[in-house]
Amino acid sequence: MRSTNKVRGAVLAGAVLAAAAVAVATTPAVGTAQHPRNAPLVEAVSQLNRSTQWNLAERIKLNFPTYHPQGFARVGDRLFLSSVEIIEAPVKYPQPVAGYDRTPGKGRGHVFVLDLKGNLLKDIVLGEGNAYHPGGIDADRTSLWVPVAEYRPYSHSIVYRIDLATLQVHEEFRVADHVGGIVPDPRTGKLHGVTWGSREFYTWNSKGRQLAHTSNSSHFVDYQDCAYTERELMLCTGITNYKTATATNFELGGIALLDLKSQTIRHEVPVQLLSAAGHVATRNPVHLEADGSKLRIWAAPDDGEEVSGTEILIYEAKVG
Repeated sequence: MRSTNKVRGAVLAGAVLAAAAVAVATTPAVGTAQHPRNAPLVEAVSQLNRSTQWNLAERIKLNFPTYHPQGFARVGDRLFLSSVEIIEAPVKYPQPVAGYDRTPGKGRGHVFVLDLKGNLLKDIVLGEGNAYHPGGIDADRTSLWVPVAEYRPYSHSIVYRIDLATLQVHEEFRVADHVGGIVPDPRTGKLHGVTWGSREFYTWNSKGRQLAHTSNSSHFVDYQDCAYTERELMLCTGITNYKTATATNFELGGIALLDLKSQTIRHEVPVQLLSAAGHVATRNPVHLEADGSKLRIWAAPDDGEEVSGTEILIYEAKVG
């Protein structure tokens, strides 16, 4: 799973850039700065089942250091990819120490701004101290929201807002827990978060005041990347690792449509599309979009140092 002192990374002003993690929208016109969300995507996802046939439509190689990608977002002709650069990996303690099950490790958080061909346009560095692990990301109409947490459960996080018009970074609030993904609701201004392993949900107002904290009733997969879709609905993608008889890992991926008001599952379906490194496509960054009769997944499951490096895999399925 994904993996507190104010860091204000210098960022360059740029053209209007917009984003949406697991960025749920019908395919926007190239160059638009809008963040449209509508029913066709929800309807398309609701029709998925175990027999859905996915075809690999495109494979885009990322030719820069990508480290360990975490969250995806797209609006218009720009992609945002969050990633953690691990300098020193956390190490499990034999027994918990001060409430932690592992050392903090060391690292650096990144949000990469890309064009639709995977070319790197900007590297925004985020985090401070032990908080260096960006999680799942999403955007409202003006801002990209990024949680940066310590790389251990029940720790601490900083919630950042990146202005989409200027790419300026703003620290908004801090949370005394590991926030692994965040989703803004543009209708209400509320922010919804998932914890380590997505075992719990949080809701805050825009200033970081906690409004709700509940348990996740589903144990199908751990959500890694989520996004707002329409009224009171959120799409999440993720993974669960299982040990087999041969002691190897089996990765089960999944897509879930959640009701934000009741925190219950409207629909969920397994995904078993594999990358060059053998990872399930929904392992970490995912963007979903509906395009007519097609449902499209943009995924980047592999780390930079793995067999083929990080590739954006674009899968399509016919729905409806």
